[in-house]
This record gives sequence, structure tokens and C-alpha cells, in this order.
Amino acid sequence: MVHERFTYHTLDEVRERSKTMKITLPLSDDLSVLGSRFTVGKTVFQNRLAIQPMEGCDGTSDGRPGELSIRRYHRFARSGAGLIWAEATAVCPEGRANPRQWMLTDDNLDDYRRLVEDIRRIAQTETGIDPVLVLQLTHSGRYSKPDGIPAPLIARNNPLFETANPIDDDRIVSDEYLSRLPEAFARSARLADQAGFDGVDIKACHGYLMNELLAAHTRPGQYGGSFENRTRLFVDCCQAAKSATDAFVTSRMSIYDGFPLPYGWGADADGNPDLAEPLELIRWFHEKSGLSLLDITIGNPYVNPHVNRPYDNGPYMPPEHPLEGVARMCDCISQVKRQFPSLSVVCSGMSYLRGFSGNLAAGMIDSGAADIAGFGRMAFAYPDFARDLLKGSFDPKRSCIACGKCSEMMRAGSVAGCVIRDKDVYLPLYQGSVKGSAAK
Repeated sequence: MVHERFTYHTLDEVRERSKTMKITLPLSDDLSVLGSRFTVGKTVFQNRLAIQPMEGCDGTSDGRPGELSIRRYHRFARSGAGLIWAEATAVCPEGRANPRQWMLTDDNLDDYRRLVEDIRRIAQTETGIDPVLVLQLTHSGRYSKPDGIPAPLIARNNPLFETANPIDDDRIVSDEYLSRLPEAFARSARLADQAGFDGVDIKACHGYLMNELLAAHTRPGQYGGSFENRTRLFVDCCQAAKSATDAFVTSRMSIYDGFPLPYGWGADADGNPDLAEPLELIRWFHEKSGLSLLDITIGNPYVNPHVNRPYDNGPYMPPEHPLEGVARMCDCISQVKRQFPSLSVVCSGMSYLRGFSGNLAAGMIDSGAADIAGFGRMAFAYPDFARDLLKGSFDPKRSCIACGKCSEMMRAGSVAGCVIRDKDVYLPLYQGSVKGSAAK
């Protein structure tokens, strides 16, 4: 079906539209499972709701959390979520996505330690929840802009992304450069542990360097071509981080990029999902390396954002109905959980359903398709969504409306936040960045 805006007033309307479209969404009327405790190894999650890593692009030039960062995480601390997955934090200066991206160092360790302490204190005092805290570690790769202008470091050229403006060959990272990254991830993991985070995420999603290498079919050398070579850096970084810290190691992993071979991961020659290779990598991650928690996503927010976050308004008209995108995300995640039932899975991509996203979250967990429900842009718009979902008092008037303005701000080089629901702070910034750029 063609794209249409969100118009549903009842859960039955969502069910009827899904039935008409012949897609399956595991929607549940009973949300009580979202409040149940869950244990992964020695880590106890006090409920099944998570805030996904949503970058605010509002740190300082030397990598510390800035004022807006601290404000956002204090709001997240009041959310009632059992898991707060903190945003992308660069492991090296050249791998920063913007001049304000977080970057944990010896010099700013105390700033992160204070932020962690604040989150725990606020959460425990105001919600009675002791949230599990994970820090996402990243190298931005082709999306690196450490000084505010593009300075891509790519695994290989990709004509689907670069079109008529290929990136110069000297921006393709060498094998020698890649071989040094495991220690960079290990160093950042050690610092995250010292700061008080419970876990660290080796980010492998959304077109950033680690994810791009997984699809580097045309790259020569020890990091390209074969499955073993393409997964080498991810494996090495996970092992290095695991050896360097007592914090648990996890990953936010894309299992389907949405691009055809030889440029896509988890896809066939026509660009349709083919999860054979992602499932094999997850087998290593879980069964061979003993890592027990995985946060799953799909798509690339820079190139095909409708795949990983269906929207009402965005940079182009999507080729499908938004519910098809939601159903694809659920199906891909379900395939992983069916294949590895002892792996604890965080699901993604539910915010499009607004007030019915909790019904999908509960349905994914009740049906055995996932263990924890993650929310990203919803947390920008409605930071205490988890508390209200658990109380049965979710307010649709505070929900994310999938308008895409938070992404517009980030793409324009500004900070990111909710222009609609947090307008006193972010509307002036939006007007100064996005509208200001359009007027030039």
C-alpha cells in the first residue's frame, strides 16, 4: 500500500489496517508484562522498557556532556525505564560524528562519573527504579565530522550512497588503521566501567564504520570480502572490550541494511532481507563469545530512514506504508529470538505507533519475540513515557508524532531534541538551524 499518515484512534483500527494489509503486528491489550523484572546474567532489569541511544549532539568540544546533555539524561532518569542506553560516544577524535559528540577520556572521566551518579540518584529518589546503564561506543566512519565538516573514513566506496560524488580513495581506512581500533574500544570500555556504567555497546548499526565493514564485500585485505574478514573488526572489538572491563559487553546491531548485494548486509541481490549472515554473526556473539544481550535494529537513517523509523513526514516519500516498515522490523527481530531463545533481545522501531506502541511492545514480549522494548525518538518527545505506560496513563498528546524534526536538526549541524513537545528549548534552535539554512 502507499504511504499514509497516522490516523488511528483505537487499537482495533490499527488491527484492522494490519489485517487489510495482510501484515502481522503482535499487539497486546495487556501491558502488565512491561512492568515485570528480567535478569540477564547478574544484571537485573526492573522492568522491560528501555531508552535507546539517541544522540543529542550537545556535548562540549572536548567530549564532555554539555548542559543540554545533562538536562536530557536527568529527564531520562525520571522516565521510569529499567534500561537507559546512553548515546553514541566516539572512541577516537577522528571518529566523532560532530564537534559536540561525546568522547570519554581520562581528562573528562569525572564528568561522566557525576552524570552516572546523578542518573542513579534521581531515578532511585523519584521513581524507585535503579536503571541499568549502558554506554554506546562508536566510530562514525563515513559520517565522521569531527570539525563540523565531512571528513569521512570509509570501509569502501558505495555508489548507492555517494552517487555522482565518490569519496576519494585516500579516505578508505587501511587495514593497519582498523587493527588499532580494538584497543581504542577497549580503552573506552575501561573508562565507561570506571565511570559507573553497567555495560558497553560495540555499535554496529546504521551505516557507521563497524556496520559498513559487515557489508564490505568488495574490500580487499583482511577486513573485506569473506564473511570471516568482514566480521573481523566487530569480533576483535567485542573481545577486546570484554577483556578490558568488568562491565557487560553488548551491541546495537543492524541485521538488515535495506541495500542489495554487494553493498548491503543482511540482504539479497534484490535488497530483500536475508538474515543468514547476521544470524551466523549473532551465533558467534552469543554461543561462542558468551555475550547475552543484543539490541537489534535495521536500516540506515541517513539513506533509507523509513526502514528503521517509519514516519509521517521525512526527507522523501517512502515507497511503502509505515506499518509495513514496523512489521518488517518486528519480523527481523522475531527471527533472531526464534533462532536464539536464550539470547536476551531488545527490540526497536515502535514509536511510530504513538499511544499504541506499548501494545506492540507488550505483544513482542508476550509472544516471545523480544525481552525488552526499546524506545528512541519517543524518549525525546515524552521522556517519562515509561512511567506512564506502566501506570496505564500514557498521554497521546505528549507522544512523538514521527515528524522527523529532531533528525532535521541533527542533519543541519545543530543539536537534536523534540521541536514539538519540548518547544521552549528546541523550537528556537530548530528555527535558527534548519529554517536558517533553508533561507540561505
